[in-house]
Amino acid sequence: MPKVDKSDGTKRPALLPAGFKDQLPLSAAHESSIVRRIIARCESSGYERVKPPLIEFEDSLLYGPGESMMDSTFRLMDPLSGRMMGIRADMTVQVARVASTRLRHMERPLRLCYSGEVLRVQPASLTPERELVQVGAELVGPDNVAADLEIILLAFDALQQVGAKNMSIDISTPTLVPIVLQSMNIDMINSPNLRSALDRKDITEVEKLAGVASELLVNLMEAAGSWEAGMKKLRKLTLPVEAIKIIERLENAASLISSKTQMLEVTIDPVENRGFEYYNGLGFSFFSRGVRGELGRGGRYSLEGEAAESSCGFTLYMETLLRALEGPKKKDKLFVPVSVNGELLTELQKSGWTTVSGLEIVVDEHAEARRLGCSHFLENRTIKTI
Repeated sequence: MPKVDKSDGTKRPALLPAGFKDQLPLSAAHESSIVRRIIARCESSGYERVKPPLIEFEDSLLYGPGESMMDSTFRLMDPLSGRMMGIRADMTVQVARVASTRLRHMERPLRLCYSGEVLRVQPASLTPERELVQVGAELVGPDNVAADLEIILLAFDALQQVGAKNMSIDISTPTLVPIVLQSMNIDMINSPNLRSALDRKDITEVEKLAGVASELLVNLMEAAGSWEAGMKKLRKLTLPVEAIKIIERLENAASLISSKTQMLEVTIDPVENRGFEYYNGLGFSFFSRGVRGELGRGGRYSLEGEAAESSCGFTLYMETLLRALEGPKKKDKLFVPVSVNGELLTELQKSGWTTVSGLEIVVDEHAEARRLGCSHFLENRTIKTI
């Protein structure tokens, strides 16, 4: 039964909550086509599709990497079991669960891909949507630069194939700052204001909060930008051994990406952490010049399970990606009179026509085709343009 808006007493059945929208025919078909093409690109590289459920028990959905999505997750009570359930806010954590449980006995490397809707309690700062479509892939097993490179180049190639242009990738090192601070006996977990200042790139606030580590942290912040210029700055810094290993892997990855393609601008950000809370290796984000928000992001993290193992993956955000692409084009449609037999109709469809069949005899088939939004109509077995 439609709800009544008490302010004026009128029925408003089309009113949707903030952050949700109806996908109408042209845009819905366009989005579906893009998703299919990205999945097809992943499958062509040996990634097999999995389909986790929209809802899971809260304790499994928010376990391990899923803990970072706790504040973003809608919850509800399961009337059958009496247990709390969560509606997924991110599909990566679900695919990680599938890999570490149901597929734990499959040979590694394990290549998986997926697509589906997710819901968020609050929208991201750059996008108003709370219902999002994600498409992605995960490479489970190897923890090396070759695996990082495969995932990054697969995502880039998929984006290129669907028409994204003027792209850049920003590579981050989420574990670098905690390791640097730990070497100076500063606890990152108990310094949320410092973490926030680093994410905002607020040098003044970092200098005020970081104490003895302020100079080094500011130097790390100033290394953000072009990977070649940034690496020159990073090489000059005195860092603990574990931090140096992270910097070396960052340079190796950035160098390899640049050598593989000239169509992708590579930047680095050694202190970026927002959205990479559960990552323990390199993280990355894709952008398109002039487009608000990330096209997608990914990186390396650990799977929880009987035996901890590493995984690297990416997730593409359809809402942002669609803004980076040309809008949907109206397909040619052929109006077919009700008198046409099924054999001819099938023949037309097999030859590539999208057909709109008449349901009753009309006097003017040309006018009927126009009324129904068709570009062509069939007259005496001849296809004519409107």
